[in-house]
Amino acid sequence: MGVIGLQAKRVGAHHIYVRSAERSRQWYEDLLGLHTYGMRAGRAAFMTADLGNSHEIALVEVGEDAPGPQKGQVGLNHMAWYMENLDDLKELYHRIKERDIAIESVSDHGHAVGIYIRDPDGNCIEVSYEMPREDWGHQEGEYMIGATAKGRLPGPWDEEPTRVH
Repeated sequence: MGVIGLQAKRVGAHHIYVRSAERSRQWYEDLLGLHTYGMRAGRAAFMTADLGNSHEIALVEVGEDAPGPQKGQVGLNHMAWYMENLDDLKELYHRIKERDIAIESVSDHGHAVGIYIRDPDGNCIEVSYEMPREDWGHQEGEYMIGATAKGRLPGPWDEEPTRVH
C-alpha cells in the first residue's frame, strides 16, 4: 500500500527505443505473437499481448545509426513477458532456438523460470513462467531469491547458462 493509501493498479506501457520500428514490430510479432494496435511508419509501433490494453510496449524508432544499450548505465535492465503455463514457455524456448536467437542466460527463481534473450537492437527480454502464488512455497515476507526450492520448473532450458539476480 502506498504512503497515502493510494496504490497503482499495474504497470502500463513501456516505450523501447529501436532502430527500426517496423523491423522490431515484426520480430516481437513473430516471436511473442504480440498484436499491433497502431503503426506509424518511421516513428513507432504500439503492441500488446493483452487485447484489452491499447499497448504494453511502444517501439519508438530512433534511426539505424543509434547506439545500442550500454551495460552498466542507468536504464531498463530488461522487460519480462510471462507465458500462461510452463508448456507455453517450452514451446517458446523451441521457437527461440529455431530462429537462432542467442539465449543469454536462464534464471531459476524457484517460483519462476526466466529465459533471457535480446531483441534486434540489444534490448534484454525475459520470457518467463511464474507459478500461481499459492505454489510459491516461501515464507511470507521473504522474497523469492533463495527462499524457494530450485529445480521445480524443469525444461529444455536446463542446459543453458544460468543467471543469478
